[in-house]
Amino acid sequence: MLRQITPYFSAFFTDREYFRQILRFALPIALQNLVTGSLNMVGVVMIGQLGEVPVAAVGLANQMFFLLQLVLFGITSGAAIFTAQLWGKQDLPNIRKVLSLGLLLAGGASLIFFTLAVFKPELVLGIYSKDPRVVALGSEYLHIFGAAYLFFAVTMCFGVVLRSTGDVKTPMAISILALVFNTALSYVLIFGKLGFPALGVRGAAYAALSSRVLECTFMLVIVYRHRPVVAVRLRDFLGLSFSFVGRVFKPILPVILNETFWALGITAYYAVYARIGTDALAAMNIVSSIENMAFVLTFGLAHATAIMVGNRIGAGENEQAYEYAGRSLALTILIGMLIGGLVMVLSPYILGLYKVSPEVIETAQQVLNIVAIFTWVRACNAVIVVGILRSGGDTRFSFFLDGVIIWVVGVPMAIFGAFVLDLPVYGVYLMIMLEEVLKWILGMRRYASRRWIHDLALTV
Repeated sequence: MLRQITPYFSAFFTDREYFRQILRFALPIALQNLVTGSLNMVGVVMIGQLGEVPVAAVGLANQMFFLLQLVLFGITSGAAIFTAQLWGKQDLPNIRKVLSLGLLLAGGASLIFFTLAVFKPELVLGIYSKDPRVVALGSEYLHIFGAAYLFFAVTMCFGVVLRSTGDVKTPMAISILALVFNTALSYVLIFGKLGFPALGVRGAAYAALSSRVLECTFMLVIVYRHRPVVAVRLRDFLGLSFSFVGRVFKPILPVILNETFWALGITAYYAVYARIGTDALAAMNIVSSIENMAFVLTFGLAHATAIMVGNRIGAGENEQAYEYAGRSLALTILIGMLIGGLVMVLSPYILGLYKVSPEVIETAQQVLNIVAIFTWVRACNAVIVVGILRSGGDTRFSFFLDGVIIWVVGVPMAIFGAFVLDLPVYGVYLMIMLEEVLKWILGMRRYASRRWIHDLALTV
């Protein structure tokens, strides 16, 4: 395997076309993720001024949104496998039909989550925490913010398909606008500025809901005025035959299951953290906001790789798809190591922004030291799963790699570390990293085998 991969570490710098495309796609996506991560971290810092319990409550409430995000990501990235390859063939009618199916699936999923968040928030949050203060405050947040799920589903469907057709700037601009609005409104409503009452956690929820409505409105206006390629009409929904749905849904289903199983695994981790203690949960929510910042560039690389590899496979250029994937892996390893070093150096200064107890800060620092060591491994896994396996149509193996191993290795390790070995939360987190190492080994072997390359556009 190493003999097959090693040439890319020395040769990938000379491919100008690869770098032209990776910069074209990755930078806007990375910038969007950077702004998202930055403003989300600012939001956590603002909530952090209210103390450990609000940080834990909002973080726990957002696990519901996180789970929905990943279910929707499974639906939309599954659809994007087809739209990227169909774009390589310039098959525009089928792109709109695939998007129509994605909207129906995403709308159904978001409706389920909306119902739970708005009408049964205590039931959901009670699964994770037994601290009545955390559950009560988190339920208050969910009851308000849950309505945003329906708007977010529509935004995400259009945004992912726009990216798969090469338009990465429109989703970026809309997302940045919405997040800036969210941050400004959060400041006003949380702390009671400009004549508004100080609403605390409820203010954060109202701000988040308002920004998602604004985001969806801008997306629809721009798409239907300026992006006719993805402007689906009623006839596109009516044109969905059972045979078409079956052909498209077959490879999409493993992606949906992948993201659902993986998301449930991550929420299981947070249930373990919450049972360790409220301080542990608060620390992990702070770590999560910093992690999102650390991985913005590598996630941009993963999505850019998916676009490039999918387009090449759709155009019948399998060898170039394989080479592009290899170059992205080499680039990701180098960038991941650099980012890990930055996390190690900068984390003490970032943690100084939070007004929480010294114990929470110390715990978060210990976890971030582990994050720094494993950044390059986790970044590679993101590129392998999202950028290579899925874009190549190898959705069943990516489901095994990303959705099954977390339950076979990661969750048992978390439970064993927390409740049998009685480890602190950073010890539990270190045990969880065994899952990432195993995924990396199996994923690299799969890439080298070339068995992940499938032209799904031929089946539509």
